[in-house]
Amino acid sequence: MLIRREAPTDIPAVRALTSAAFAKQGATTPVETTLLDELRDCDGWLPQLSLVAVNERDEAVGHVICTRAHVGTAPVLGLGPLSVHPDHQRRGVGLALVHTALGAADALGEPLVALLGSPAYYSRYGFRISTRYGITPPDPGYGEHFQVRPLSAYEPTLRGAFTYAAPFNEL
Repeated sequence: MLIRREAPTDIPAVRALTSAAFAKQGATTPVETTLLDELRDCDGWLPQLSLVAVNERDEAVGHVICTRAHVGTAPVLGLGPLSVHPDHQRRGVGLALVHTALGAADALGEPLVALLGSPAYYSRYGFRISTRYGITPPDPGYGEHFQVRPLSAYEPTLRGAFTYAAPFNEL
């Protein structure tokens, strides 16, 4: 498996694997697929942080993005959606994608990455509940599922309300 930056030619395959990863019985296009489409067209899109996991035949089997978000007025990152094709789940693809995204974000000098997800899963990457760092989730109902991962450029004075890229507000 190789993880690389998404190329324009990957978009249809990434869209298909995201739809497969989040498919629900009887549902139409998953909200995560629509969100990904809308994120690509917004100001928060960061092409250098749209990463694809490909197999030995260069077929997309996983994808993760980080988009521009803010804590107060300070730029930070929001991670997600993270998608792994059902045929490749539970094989370390998601693990590798998140590690790569965090490493790339750190190399770019970003202070932190936030996400909405399972604390049991994401704690292995160093994510902790956001309020531990004085960061308020966009929705108080997110509770412990809204987590942040400080990176090398993080300063403890970075505190306040978190806002995702605009398409997240339409979910």
